[in-house]
Amino acid sequence: MRRVAILGSTGSIGRQTLDVISQHPDLLQVVGLAANRSSDLLREQAQRFGVKRLALLAGGDAGIPSGMDAVVDVATAPDVDVVVVSVAGVIGLIPILAAIKAGKDIALASKEVLVAAGEVVMPLVRQHGVQLTPIDSEHSAVFQCLQGSHSAPLEIILTASGGPFRGKKRHELEQVTVEQALAHPTWRMGGKITIDSATLMNKALEVIEARWLFDVPIERVSAVIHPQSIIHSMVRFADGSVLAQMGWPNMRLPIQYALLYPERVPNALKPWNPLDTPNLSFEPIDEEVFPAIRIAREAMAMGGTAATAFNAANEEAANGFLAGRVGFLEISRVVEETMRSVPVVEPTLNNILQVDAEARRIVNSEL
Repeated sequence: MRRVAILGSTGSIGRQTLDVISQHPDLLQVVGLAANRSSDLLREQAQRFGVKRLALLAGGDAGIPSGMDAVVDVATAPDVDVVVVSVAGVIGLIPILAAIKAGKDIALASKEVLVAAGEVVMPLVRQHGVQLTPIDSEHSAVFQCLQGSHSAPLEIILTASGGPFRGKKRHELEQVTVEQALAHPTWRMGGKITIDSATLMNKALEVIEARWLFDVPIERVSAVIHPQSIIHSMVRFADGSVLAQMGWPNMRLPIQYALLYPERVPNALKPWNPLDTPNLSFEPIDEEVFPAIRIAREAMAMGGTAATAFNAANEEAANGFLAGRVGFLEISRVVEETMRSVPVVEPTLNNILQVDAEARRIVNSEL
């Protein structure tokens, strides 16, 4: 029995995590739940799973402990074995650091944590001997492909669906509406991450995350468009072999794998059959139209806290687009200019939080 705390339980990944846990009551038990402000849904989840340890980051319910300290308490409680981190953005950094120091295994869905602070988080994981298992489908695929290998990967190849604007030219995206950008052809996700998929910023974030997760130079992480979303990522080895993890685009599989690693157990998901999608195709990413990965590589070349500024600027710019305050094509420009304008410093926790705040301030002062 693995006892689980979920940070971000009312979001998409959090709700799907609870669905996975409900399928395996003999293997998984929820002992803590935390959300931002959705108190009604949080109470409903707590009642359904018999959970008494709750937290709301933003407060709003006098009966539920609130604030960052309350969230940290959920993540570090003595009866927690694994913490699912599925909060939106870098706000998950403080509780994840506390959980690692408390010896908790981490199932990580919040890619922004490693983008902003991979240089802080991963050494701490090794220092405390905990397991950090990715939930993100692309990184779960890489993680699965590396199991049993005694050789480092020569190349990690992430796949991208291409989003709703695959194949478009820049002039065709000048008048993109929020509704068009949210019409993802494959996945059903929250607003900000869906916009990230449309701009391919999600793939840029994943390239940086892969560098830290798998301890490889960022030059050995690439991405290709794969419209069918069946191959979730690939790993190339020195002998030329390429391993791929394949399956229907359903987040419940990587969630289950992260929670029960290294075991594989049956579930209610429909298995993929090669005859269901006999034609799998791949395309290069047009970086003239979608410059996000180029900007991410520049952030890593700058080093220090540049990726922190990159991530924070993207969060604010994407939310600005959702609010109608910035155009679709302006997102990448705002991110790049902000990243270059924030001074690069050593990536300590305090510096990361300060750079994160400064990048957000700059973006919001422009929008």
